[in-house]
Amino acid sequence: MSINARLEKLDQRHQELENALSTELKQPSSDDLRITELKRRKLAIKDEIRTLQSRTRH
Repeated sequence: MSINARLEKLDQRHQELENALSTELKQPSSDDLRITELKRRKLAIKDEIRTLQSRTRH
C-alpha cells in the first residue's frame, strides 16, 4: 500500500472515530472508559498520520 493510500485510510478512520466520539459525548449516560479509548485511538492515528506525512516531505 502506498503512503498516500495509507494516509487516506487513516484520515477516514480518524473521522470515523471523531464521529463516534461526538456521538458518545452527546449521550446523557456516556461511558467514560469508551470516551477515553476513542480519544486514545484517535490520537494514535493522528500520530501515525504525522509520521507518514513527515516521510513524504523528505
